[in-house]
Amino acid sequence: MRHRTVARVLPAHALNMGAFAVHQPLPTQRVDQIDPFLLLHHFGPFPVEAGGRDPLDLGPHPHRGFEPVTFLYQGGMRHRDSRGNTGHLRAGDVQWMTAGMGIIHSERASREFMETGGTMEGIQLWVNLSPANKMVQPRYQDLKAASIPTVELPGGGVLRLVAGAYGGVAGAAQTHESVLAWQLELPAGVATDLAIPKTYNAAAYLLDGGVATQSGLPQDARTLLEFRHDGDTIHLENTGGEAARVLVLGGQPIGAPVVSHGPYVMNNQTEIMQAMRDYGMGKMGFYVEE
Repeated sequence: MRHRTVARVLPAHALNMGAFAVHQPLPTQRVDQIDPFLLLHHFGPFPVEAGGRDPLDLGPHPHRGFEPVTFLYQGGMRHRDSRGNTGHLRAGDVQWMTAGMGIIHSERASREFMETGGTMEGIQLWVNLSPANKMVQPRYQDLKAASIPTVELPGGGVLRLVAGAYGGVAGAAQTHESVLAWQLELPAGVATDLAIPKTYNAAAYLLDGGVATQSGLPQDARTLLEFRHDGDTIHLENTGGEAARVLVLGGQPIGAPVVSHGPYVMNNQTEIMQAMRDYGMGKMGFYVEE
C-alpha cells in the first residue's frame, strides 16, 4: 500500500450568487478542472428564518453536456424540471441529474423547510460527460439518505457511497462516466486509508477543518485537496477535536476539450452556439411552474 501525495491545496474563495454566497475551490485561476470534475460549490451553513425569504430561489435555467449533482447536508430543497420530475430533498439526500442533451430546472428551498426555518448547507458538483455522452437523454435520480449504502471503516468512520463501489458495496447512483463520490464522516483522532483506482484522478473536499493527509499537515475547512498518481490509497486523519466531514471524489479522466459558457459544457464553441439556439427554440423542453 502506497499513499498518494497531495499535488495541490485549493482553498475555496467566496463567490456572490445573488441572494446567497458560495465557497468555490474549483475552478480557480490555477486549476480549471480536475477531470472529470468541473465545479464545486459549497453553500452554507447559514440560518434561515421561518417564513422568511428563500435563500436559494434559483428559478428555471437550462443545462447541457454534464451532470449537476447536489449533496444536501442540512435543510430542505425542492427540484422541478422540464421532464416533469419533482424532487424534495431533506438532509442526507442527494440529487444526481444528467443534463445530457438539455434540461431546464429550478432549485428552491422546500416549502416545508421555509415554514419551520433552520440551517441550510450543501454542495453542488458538476461532473463532465465524455463526447459520446454529451447528448444522452436527461435523467433525474432522487437518492434518499436511507437508500445510500454505508460502510463502517476499520478504526472508526463511516463512508456513504453516493457513487462508485467500495469494498464490494456498490454506490447508489447510476453514472455515465467512471466516477466515485463518497461522503466520509471521520471522528476526532481517527485516520483512514481509502483505496482509489490508480488510473483515477482523486480529490477530497474538506467541509470541516483539522484533516491531515500523509504529510501530517492539517488543512483548514473549505479546502480541496488534489492528489498525485503516485499511490493506490489516500490517507486522511482527523487531527481536530470534533468530527469532520469530507467529500471524496475520484474519476477516470475524460481527456477531451472543455468549452463552457454559463450553464452549458461542451467540446467546442460550435456546440455551445448550438446549445444556445436549441434552448431558444424550446428543444430542451418547457418548464411549467407549480
